[in-house]
Amino acid sequence: MKLDRTDRRILAVMQANGRITTLELAEQVGLSPTPCARRVRRLEESGVITRHVTLLDQKRLGLNITAMIGITMDRHTPERFENFERTVSLFPEVVECSIVTGQAADYLLKAVLPDMTFYEEFLLGRLTRIEGVTGVHSSFVLRKVISKTDLPLDHIGTNRND
Repeated sequence: MKLDRTDRRILAVMQANGRITTLELAEQVGLSPTPCARRVRRLEESGVITRHVTLLDQKRLGLNITAMIGITMDRHTPERFENFERTVSLFPEVVECSIVTGQAADYLLKAVLPDMTFYEEFLLGRLTRIEGVTGVHSSFVLRKVISKTDLPLDHIGTNRND
């Protein structure tokens, strides 16, 4: 989908405030409400906007630990990977799961947990019991230096001056 400058402005504003009204959005991007709503609907229908979410404060919810977990699999077969991905998708603590290269791991997980006791139960009681998992290497976030959800939009479009 080709995005023009107005589409990029709409996306930037919506990333910063997903609860913005159509009227407020239209004012900020320089459109009248109806064309603005049409553009937002087009961005949603095309899949550029996939969903609207509410971001929560992890610490205020008692989720004090963020673990980055490297997972090594015994075999690199579609069945092994499908089983792992299906199983790990059921764990609410896992907020991200990616297949990675350039690491000793096959997968990199990001898990959010209340404390080390819960982490130990998660690791030993569930994660290492998934068929094919042969190695787990965990690192823990001490402090978030950058934490944002906004995607960079400056490079989008066929003409950077657009």
